[in-house]
Amino acid sequence: MARRPHHPGAPAETGLAHLSTLAKQTIPPLHPAGIPFVAAPAAVAVLARRRKWIARPAWALSAACAAFFRHPGRVPPTHPGTVVAAADGEVALVDTAVPPVELGLGSVELPRVSTFLSVFDVHVQRVPVSGTVTALQHTPGAFLSADLPEASCANERTSMTIRTDSGAQIGVVQIAGLIARRIVNDANVGQQLTIGDTYGLIRFGSRVDVYLPAGTTPTVLVGQRTVGAETPLAVLL
Repeated sequence: MARRPHHPGAPAETGLAHLSTLAKQTIPPLHPAGIPFVAAPAAVAVLARRRKWIARPAWALSAACAAFFRHPGRVPPTHPGTVVAAADGEVALVDTAVPPVELGLGSVELPRVSTFLSVFDVHVQRVPVSGTVTALQHTPGAFLSADLPEASCANERTSMTIRTDSGAQIGVVQIAGLIARRIVNDANVGQQLTIGDTYGLIRFGSRVDVYLPAGTTPTVLVGQRTVGAETPLAVLL
């Protein structure tokens, strides 16, 4: 069996200990918000284990929820000024647009990168750049399909502005969609965030917009797949 390299001073693992380590490194952990969604159908499956027509769909639903709420570890790039993707998904828009007013970024069009998350993508959101949260607001709205351009201003959303140590301001907007009806953002105004850390979650299918400072050139293309916390969206000037 192939083995991962280990520290020269550490004893080599064998048998069950080695298999356990491989499992921990391969199977992503579950986001805490997903525990009820995984535990409830699993409990039904256990209680109805003698009725396969109930138990099997319940186990399948539990497994599907575990996959949806997976929370894999990520390693962000270390190049100074890099802005990383805030979510896993497909780049739906690379354009310029007036940011939502609650971000406090003015009324001039700014570079925008929109990432669409299908129900099969990892749905936790990652901090795109290290800095301090200067604005955070939840705005009720519609539940249009998240891949439509008008979803940015019409749909329910949670908007957050991050100011870097150099003074640059980045806007990040979590947008609900047709199926997504619950946005979670665990950040607070004044909180110091670190690039790549998990800050939120959207349940079930959604979109995340990142607004960049004027003059910034996005480094991704429409249709490109992004990996949250790892794919560079741009490098700040």
